[in-house]
Amino acid sequence: MRRGARRWLPALAGALVLTLAACGGGGGGGAQVTSAPPTDHVLRLSFLQDPGQPPDPDVYYAGQGLSLTLNTYEGLLGYQLGTPTPKIVGVLATGWTESPDKLSYTFTLRQGVTFHDGTPFTSDALAPSFARRAAVAGGPAYMVDGIASVQPNGPYQVTVKLKQRNSAFLDYLAAPYGPKMMSPTGLSANAGTDHAQTYLRTHDLGTGAYTLTQAQVGQSYQLKAYPGWWGPAPYFQQVDMPVMADLSTQELVFNQGQLAAIMHDLNAPAVKSYLASTTSAHYSMPTFETSQVYLNPNTTLLKDKATRVALQQAIDIKTLTEQVFGGRGTVSTGTYGPGLLNGVPDVQKVNFDPAPLRALVQGLPATARSLTFGYDTSQPDDQQMANIVAADLQGDGLNVKVQGYPTSQLFGWVSDLAGAPDVLFTEMWPDAAHPYTWSHILYDKDGGLNYLHCSDPSVSDQLPGALASGDPAAYEKIGDAAIATGCWLNVTYRNDFMVAQTWLKNVEQAHNVAAPTTLMFSVLGV
Repeated sequence: MRRGARRWLPALAGALVLTLAACGGGGGGGAQVTSAPPTDHVLRLSFLQDPGQPPDPDVYYAGQGLSLTLNTYEGLLGYQLGTPTPKIVGVLATGWTESPDKLSYTFTLRQGVTFHDGTPFTSDALAPSFARRAAVAGGPAYMVDGIASVQPNGPYQVTVKLKQRNSAFLDYLAAPYGPKMMSPTGLSANAGTDHAQTYLRTHDLGTGAYTLTQAQVGQSYQLKAYPGWWGPAPYFQQVDMPVMADLSTQELVFNQGQLAAIMHDLNAPAVKSYLASTTSAHYSMPTFETSQVYLNPNTTLLKDKATRVALQQAIDIKTLTEQVFGGRGTVSTGTYGPGLLNGVPDVQKVNFDPAPLRALVQGLPATARSLTFGYDTSQPDDQQMANIVAADLQGDGLNVKVQGYPTSQLFGWVSDLAGAPDVLFTEMWPDAAHPYTWSHILYDKDGGLNYLHCSDPSVSDQLPGALASGDPAAYEKIGDAAIATGCWLNVTYRNDFMVAQTWLKNVEQAHNVAAPTTLMFSVLGV
């Protein structure tokens, strides 16, 4: 446990050293106790390691920190909660129309909404919110690049005009990473020299059910219910989220009844244990998330496409899925997340065959047979996948070192590839429930998740036309071209596996199919 994780854990401190050895780094963390629902209306959750980026929706572009951004900020649209398929619904917009040429969208806004600084939400908030995202120029800034103008038609109606047709625009507005509304007054008052980025590291300017009251990097985060929220008052008036350094600690604290749920990153032994538990509830909920293998075309051994393809073919994704994701995932069969391509076949044209790689390795000198496999240290599954494949390939004559990297370092490679491994085991999901957000962020030359700088010029050339038309067949071709580079491999379609105390209600109803690892806390109850 990291120093200062939370003050409400002192009773565990004396027993921690004695108990952790029994936890074994996963597998349910020892005996569980049946806890009672809290009477103080505090929801106690946790992060496994720090979210890695500030809880600023124009900056945050990772995974587990969505718990902060989605519960404090709201956009015009969202995806309906508690369903396995994405359906766009109104949030701060109660209705919208699209012009016949698909270049103008008119939104009717919800009345009676206030920002957390007390100022009213009106049509005047849209232009500053969109402009701030563009100025910050973070990973999700591309979602507002195509906006030509924002024209208020009174305080509760606004028309957004686009520069060109964009079949994904409504999905952008509904996306977990989509543009959120921020107080224009707060942005101006706290602008500083960085468009209020410093202020939003420890505060928020949203309209959500909760407001950010604590953000101590590496230690803890806290939310409190916003009394002026336009929706029903949530049962939980406070959310405490300490940062825990390892999975064993997280499981131990949950099993002692001190956490309401574990929302992310349980490994295979822990999943197996919790599936058999009679003192906790478990949930396996659909997402667009997949486990991925990236191959680095900028390293000595993998700069050759034929070698990358041979290594790609040597990875047995069926066995990996069975060993790592049994009961909470299925083998990936396509180049996109499950269900993102409708109306056309989505087939990943990679057949398992270790023979080509073995032949290549035999022709290499001993000094050229070394590879480094990397994984995200906050993701136990990534580490297990890397270890399994490393063991297999060492049997084929390669020397493989497995090394962990913090989430923030993965994102750093997008701008500076120094220190990146030969192969990266990680996971990804699209920014929105639209195939463009998958193919752009993963396969495009400037994609926000193109960590290892691989690209096929034909992919970047085809993306603008596909975005305009929304034609699934165009995205099918893009996926085929990207996988053919040998730089990517879809391994597993992953469900969101969570465990919770039996008294925590509405877990499935609080889940967003497009936002793994998080829940909408205002929906939860006892």
